[in-house]
Amino acid sequence: MFNNILEQLINGLRTGSIYALIALGYTMVYGIAKMINFAHGDIIMVGAYALYVAIVLLHLPVIPAIIFTCVVCSVLGILIERIAYKPLRNAPRLAVLITAIGVSYFLQSASLLIFKATPIPFQSIINIQSINIGGVTISGITIVTLVVTTISMIALTLFINKTKAGSAMRAVSEDMGAAQLVGINVNRTITLTFAIGSFLAAVAGILYICQYQSLKPTMGALPGIKAFVAAVLGGIGSIPGAMLGGIILGIIESLSKAFISTELSDAIVFSVLVIVLLVKPSGFLGKKKNEKV
Repeated sequence: MFNNILEQLINGLRTGSIYALIALGYTMVYGIAKMINFAHGDIIMVGAYALYVAIVLLHLPVIPAIIFTCVVCSVLGILIERIAYKPLRNAPRLAVLITAIGVSYFLQSASLLIFKATPIPFQSIINIQSINIGGVTISGITIVTLVVTTISMIALTLFINKTKAGSAMRAVSEDMGAAQLVGINVNRTITLTFAIGSFLAAVAGILYICQYQSLKPTMGALPGIKAFVAAVLGGIGSIPGAMLGGIILGIIESLSKAFISTELSDAIVFSVLVIVLLVKPSGFLGKKKNEKV
């Protein structure tokens, strides 16, 4: 029984780490540009298909294929920001939401036209041996996912806090108008934010497809929604909050599937979100801001 619980916790950490990577993209864009990119989940899908194209169709080695995938998603993020979101920075939130849904459907429809609806099997590029600790088996994909997610969070935190571009991001996040007055290029800063967020989505897409080994045009929709839940749970705008929210969400989902019901696991996850928002609307690590009216 104890080993079973421990295995589910490890599975939850693996899935939660992927949610956390996606949530980092959500929380960066919201924290700096004050926009929620609901098409973010579909960038994961694009990343998975880009890896498939690189490995299966272009026959690239693994490392160049990973670089190709990350570049494709980063460029896509920049294009989405320039074409869809930049004209809407001062628009009502409803207009931004409608645009995000439109971008999401566009990406899914384009993938459907190119790759068709039939799921495509894909063999994992991660070939690391599982390890056994105290009777509990930890798969290679789990080890890689945890390591990559941890490195990504540390690197992102250092980038935000220690670099000139990171200082510009923090300034734009605090006051976009004041940042522009002191000479910060707001457009470039927001574009860089979308590029980094999409890069993280590419990494998440690679890990996701290596775990589930099947591609389809709608594969990014549900993980994207759950990652948004994770970002809100941890405190949207907070990088550690995105990580914490993703891990908590993954563990709750894994334990729910194992000990309650696979069918009810998603309902349990969203119920936890509702409870947290009722008790602490800003999330676990989010900061409550008072806005002047």
